[in-house]
Amino acid sequence: MARSSKIIERDEVVVRFSGDSGDGMQLSGSLFSNASAIFGNDISTFPDYPAEIRAPQGTIGGVSGFQVHLGRTEVYTPGDYADVLVAMNPAALKANGKWVKHGGTIIMDVDSFDEKGMRKAGYVSDDPIVEDKLGDYNIIKAPITALTKESLKDMGLDNKSILRSKNMYALGLVYWLFDRPLEHTNKYIKKKFAKNPAIVEANLKVLKEGFDYGVIIQAVTPSYHINPASIKPGKYRNLNGNTAVAWGLIAAAQKANLELFLGSYPITPATEIMQELSARKDLGVKVFQAEDEIAGICTAIGASFAGDMAVTSTSGPGLALKGEAIGLAVIAELPLVIVNVQRGGPSTGLPTKTEQSDLMQALHGRNGESPCVVMAASSPINCFEYAFYAAKIAVEHMTPVILLTDGFLANGTQPWRIPDLKDYPEIKAVRPTVPGKDWLPYMRDPETLVRSWVKLGTPDYMHRIGGLEKDEESGAVSYDAQNHEKMVQTRADKIKKIEDFIPEQDILGHADSDLLVVGWGGTFGHLYTAVEELYSESKIKVALAHFNYINPLPKNTYDVLKGYKKIVVCELNMGQFANHLRMTFPEIPYLQYNKVQGLPFTVVELKAHFTKLLEE
Repeated sequence: MARSSKIIERDEVVVRFSGDSGDGMQLSGSLFSNASAIFGNDISTFPDYPAEIRAPQGTIGGVSGFQVHLGRTEVYTPGDYADVLVAMNPAALKANGKWVKHGGTIIMDVDSFDEKGMRKAGYVSDDPIVEDKLGDYNIIKAPITALTKESLKDMGLDNKSILRSKNMYALGLVYWLFDRPLEHTNKYIKKKFAKNPAIVEANLKVLKEGFDYGVIIQAVTPSYHINPASIKPGKYRNLNGNTAVAWGLIAAAQKANLELFLGSYPITPATEIMQELSARKDLGVKVFQAEDEIAGICTAIGASFAGDMAVTSTSGPGLALKGEAIGLAVIAELPLVIVNVQRGGPSTGLPTKTEQSDLMQALHGRNGESPCVVMAASSPINCFEYAFYAAKIAVEHMTPVILLTDGFLANGTQPWRIPDLKDYPEIKAVRPTVPGKDWLPYMRDPETLVRSWVKLGTPDYMHRIGGLEKDEESGAVSYDAQNHEKMVQTRADKIKKIEDFIPEQDILGHADSDLLVVGWGGTFGHLYTAVEELYSESKIKVALAHFNYINPLPKNTYDVLKGYKKIVVCELNMGQFANHLRMTFPEIPYLQYNKVQGLPFTVVELKAHFTKLLEE
């Protein structure tokens, strides 16, 4: 097909769709991401939702965004700044103009830039381009609303349905801008709206006309060309972190030959885990939506006692409510996976924004000496891996395991190569090795200190559990002082011994650097990209230690840390992992780099800070 004379060749590009929460920006961004993935680009996405279900239309608080970073090489972050911004109204431009690269392209639906819309967005003049100092940018002023209305005027649709199609017009224009085929999106529309042929026809029509509008303006508008990436052969799909967690748990249940039970309560941004699992009755998954967070985890503990692989999911405020019941699982020594999708706090805080501020709650947020395993996923797709291994550790070591993800991982997507379950290890529950007449509930393996797991109602192995302290073998209620101290120490030692079953901590980047960057969880993509870019751009060497196992820490953690002159711990909180390291290895000094804005790090700010530390 004909293209404009000016084609910008790029190895990677960042696109941000932005508009009112009802403008369909999440759908447009997802469809563009999927089309790019099918084309062969590696991608990373970042949906950015408003907290309100329906914020006032046209206001900054109601802006919904979707950012996608696509490239011909491996992509680890959704990008710092956008090369292309789609702004469906003035509020979208006001909120996102500062996140566009200098000289980038901005597509504006000029029909929405009337006086009323401008004032609601906070503009004081009638020219947002001048007011926001965007004169050096490539501005495409497209009458998207008017052209959508004109396109659909004879189809007999009501005005609301017509306006809901304008996101497809904008999407068609972006497809032209990046020379993306329409076929995959056409198939999606036909399937999605199969019960409403008029809507199918309307969306297909405006998608094509948006693309054709790009052809018309090509003489004055540059387009972008990004070659496909060289990827490992296999079957792929685009996957977000919440879905990956759900599938990882299902895989673990199958490898353990156990039924999967989720007892949970809806909470942003973790609800999608429950939704995905509830759709998998065909795989034997049982989901119970409880009346509150406490009931959710208590039903899961009951399911664990009954012999199921038990899971509960939540976000920060819900983890606080589950604290007492987690303590019950600790003292009863029952396997349980608690998935906590972190969000901005405290209290209700920022429900749709990302943060890493629940680490100390996960480690210590229970009464008494109440140790349990704490793990953290570090990318949307490795949420599958860490959900699987969280379940494996819970079952094989008879302990609650808290798996931390966050809003950035939960909603972000990456291409995921569908694995073969044969490549994953078996999960073997610890069963009694002695006859029932000789068995006691808290008899332990002397090497791992793990007690055996008996399904409720098993003949000859009847027993009771509860929240009161137990005799070290019989499990009977015991108030003996020495027994209590021994049980407290035994439960702590059992968790400590799990370090023998997890990988040692590796070093990425350049191990011979004077600076070690330490991170954990969902900051991996930004930290790793910053380390790699510093070397590729300036030959500056920086080492990276990114932690997925937090309690217990990998066995070689101290050896890793002691080898560097400077250590900077980077977190989306006020320094919780840094303080955990200080408590564990107090003889080592730690610097901190923290951000608490409900946003991920940017690679730009990380590179600047690392460079400054090396110069000091």
